[in-house]
Amino acid sequence: MPELPEVEVVRRGLDRWVAGRTVGEAEVLHPRAVRRHLGGPRDFSGRLAGRTLAAPRRRGKYLWMPLAGEDHALLAHLGMSGQLLIQQPDTPREKHLRVRIGFDDPAGGELRFVDQRTFGGLSVHSTVPGDPEGLPEIIAHIARDPLDDAFDEAAFHAALRRRRTTVKRALLDQTLISGVGNIYADEALWRCRLHFERPTATLTRPRTAELLGHIREVMTEALAAGGTSFDSLYVQVNGESGYFARSLDAYGREGEPCNRCATPLRRLPWMNRSSYFCPRCQRPPRTG
Repeated sequence: MPELPEVEVVRRGLDRWVAGRTVGEAEVLHPRAVRRHLGGPRDFSGRLAGRTLAAPRRRGKYLWMPLAGEDHALLAHLGMSGQLLIQQPDTPREKHLRVRIGFDDPAGGELRFVDQRTFGGLSVHSTVPGDPEGLPEIIAHIARDPLDDAFDEAAFHAALRRRRTTVKRALLDQTLISGVGNIYADEALWRCRLHFERPTATLTRPRTAELLGHIREVMTEALAAGGTSFDSLYVQVNGESGYFARSLDAYGREGEPCNRCATPLRRLPWMNRSSYFCPRCQRPPRTG
């Protein structure tokens, strides 16, 4: 699933091509793509036609475009394989095209939502009253992300100390910190020399600050590389892949030498996923 860097790359692309444009028509080609829109496909199309899309925003793995002058926003979640692409109207339709949004100006191009596995989707929701970013109410529970200037490090550390959980579980809890998924959690933990099963209650304030610093570093580097693409399912709005996968130190490198100590990296099953780590640099916590 795309994480913060991948979604931010898409947001930046949308900001260039979509912000300030008025929707001419919205065509739903697969009802599952708008299943989170309670009014159904016809209502979804009607709510967008004639509306102007404001600058796109993002919180964690979600992005949205407020409808200018209204208290609603178009919300997008990419899921496992969702893509938001800018295409010319005469471009052949993609095999898994689910929604297309055309504009009523001569600038050209249309916004297409393509989703092979149909886990993602688009929907229109009311926004939090008075919120300057037009945050959709349905995602108001999502925490701010570590690249957000308003992210509260002290509150995050206090929450970690209160939770009876382990550090990777905490990093993937989107109500504590958003945007971090399996890939960047493993990368940040490797950089911080922390084992994924380290209890959060044992983290000191300096250790938490160090971990957050590594999360920000790896995500900033990934942003510069256009995100991480392992297959064709994640692409930018122009269809190009990101290339940060070439710079990964831990994720997906089972059996390869650690870039720090040359010890072969290991992979262990974890919460229906996998955790990649160095058994020498990231010692497991003591038990008993």
